[in-house]
Amino acid sequence: MLAPLPARYAVLGSWGTVPAHLFEHGQILQRGLWLRPFTSLFIHADWMHLVGNMLFLVIFGLPAERALGSGRFLFLFLVGGAFANLVGAWTLASQLRPIIGCSGAVSATLGAYLALFPRAKLGLVLPLGLYFEFIRVPAALLIGMWALLQLLFTWAGPGFGAVVWWAHLGGFGFGVVFALVSRGAVARRFRRSY
Repeated sequence: MLAPLPARYAVLGSWGTVPAHLFEHGQILQRGLWLRPFTSLFIHADWMHLVGNMLFLVIFGLPAERALGSGRFLFLFLVGGAFANLVGAWTLASQLRPIIGCSGAVSATLGAYLALFPRAKLGLVLPLGLYFEFIRVPAALLIGMWALLQLLFTWAGPGFGAVVWWAHLGGFGFGVVFALVSRGAVARRFRRSY
């Protein structure tokens, strides 16, 4: 944000997931590009990009981390985010613009939250004229609407340049599967703690 544009582009090119470079024949291992789906999780376009991801991470990540444990949650975030970046790169294989941000990892967290807490409710504050109303809404409904929007935007939304919609869906799917596979370990973890 404070660096001049050429320096920013150099960082994005060096640490972001560049789809066209990632899938060049044999380049992923020779040039060390296998790390890019991970390193790109920690680069964001601007403060709003970062703050938006962190807001969702706090709301859905804290309960998911408590249920999964720190080690499993770290695995979910890093591997789910890298998987999401690979899905995004695969859908945009000819692009030279880098994929950056942890939106795919946060989407994996949303998927895990949904699988771990299918009956949870979230509080919303709705503006009703001059007043605000607090309501509780099933988390599955809100997350389902979010997932439906992501799916809709893959076909009818803005193209590459702002958001890699398939990365969100890839991360979300990874999170659901990971949490379902981890349910036995989560149950054992809770039995030991009580």
